[in-house]
Amino acid sequence: MAEFKQLPPGAPVSAQVTNWFQNRIPTAFDAYKVHMSEYYAPKNFNFWYFFGSLAMLVLVIQIVTGIFLVMHYKPDAALAFASVEYIMRDVPWGWLVRYMHSTGASAFFVVVYLHMFRGMIYGSYKKPRELVWIFGCAIFLCLMAEAFMGYLLPWGQMSYWGAQVIINLFAAIPFVGEDLSLLIRGDYVVGDATLNRFFSFHVIAVPLVLLGLVVAHLLALHDVGSNNPDGIEIKAKKDPKTGIPLDGIPFHPYYSVHDIMGVSVFLMIFSAVIFFAPEGGGYFLEYNNFIPADPLKTPAHIAPVWYFTPYYSMLRAVTDDMVTVFVVLIAVAGVLAFLKGGFKGLWKWAPLVFALVACLLLKAFDAKFWGVVVMGLAVMIMFPLPWLDRSPVRSIRYRPNWNKWLYGAFVINFFVLGYLGIKPPSDIGTLVSQAGTLFYFGFFLLMPWWSRIGEFKRVPDRVTFQPH
Repeated sequence: MAEFKQLPPGAPVSAQVTNWFQNRIPTAFDAYKVHMSEYYAPKNFNFWYFFGSLAMLVLVIQIVTGIFLVMHYKPDAALAFASVEYIMRDVPWGWLVRYMHSTGASAFFVVVYLHMFRGMIYGSYKKPRELVWIFGCAIFLCLMAEAFMGYLLPWGQMSYWGAQVIINLFAAIPFVGEDLSLLIRGDYVVGDATLNRFFSFHVIAVPLVLLGLVVAHLLALHDVGSNNPDGIEIKAKKDPKTGIPLDGIPFHPYYSVHDIMGVSVFLMIFSAVIFFAPEGGGYFLEYNNFIPADPLKTPAHIAPVWYFTPYYSMLRAVTDDMVTVFVVLIAVAGVLAFLKGGFKGLWKWAPLVFALVACLLLKAFDAKFWGVVVMGLAVMIMFPLPWLDRSPVRSIRYRPNWNKWLYGAFVINFFVLGYLGIKPPSDIGTLVSQAGTLFYFGFFLLMPWWSRIGEFKRVPDRVTFQPH
């Protein structure tokens, strides 16, 4: 047993209390040093680095408000909608808690999307931070599942029919689709069994996984250190006497105070939305969701919440015509590779065989299945990003200038896909969403090529920092 640290007589009461705890739970104080007071972060963080701490804040808001909502919510198809109305009308401050939770879901995705985009433009996924990025993508995937399951719980019209549409998509999976959709629903139709399953996963199972991933994300980050807008490893240059990075400053108190400013601005905006526009014009809470779920009355237009609409737009973009176009393109590519590929022996026939198998697979299953595949791949393609990017530098600051225009086009394309996913299908909308889907996947799949071309700027030896 380690000896207790003794304070001199007359020490302040605060020091005595701290010493008492430190002698009995030293691991907590060691963790505080490793992750706060002695965790050295680059001194050139900018406003893009607010969103990591804001994501933690919104996660806490969602957990706390969710606990209070569960106290009054009834996970029963006959009572769920009425229990939400009871929370809104009769529970003291229940309307505020409910709106904090519903608006918090949208705020969570806003913050996470911005956080991920910051990682993309500054190359925060490149070596040695691959695991940090993978854990972050897993958090995003988990967050999507959490939001989808929570969306059913109010048991309004859009909740019911949105769940009906999304769950039926799983039926398009060959061989196991019908059984899988039945397993998810727990019944032959979306009903009480579905509501109870989604409630259990939303309240218990998924949050536990989410919290575990958040801890893994932070541990992986603090082991390798934070990236910065210059993409320079601050650990490469340390003070020879202290071993402290020359361009590093302690996270606490410098960045804890820095984040408080970001939190203050965020809370002002968040509060303004909650008190003045909690439905967000029908985007945060659809107006149809204030109508009780009616299995006999289908809404005129069914669409998911805004943060799912880019992927929903990609799902709808995959039509029979688009599959036919893919078949033609693959066939032409196979023939060209056969004629001009330079393969010898039996390998000469490989492009034709590959093209034939790909075309048969595309035509063997209907477009609905391939739409589901495209929607899933749109999220999963983020995971291998550390290995797709072959750029010799991390940060967009030192990449060719046209890279900024390319990332700008990617963002605009994502917004356009999101907008089209909200709107009813149309011929023009389908064509635009098909082009947007091709651009989205082309951005990632062609990254090993385009990320290496152009004239790169010289990366400085030390981080560039201008005090505020």
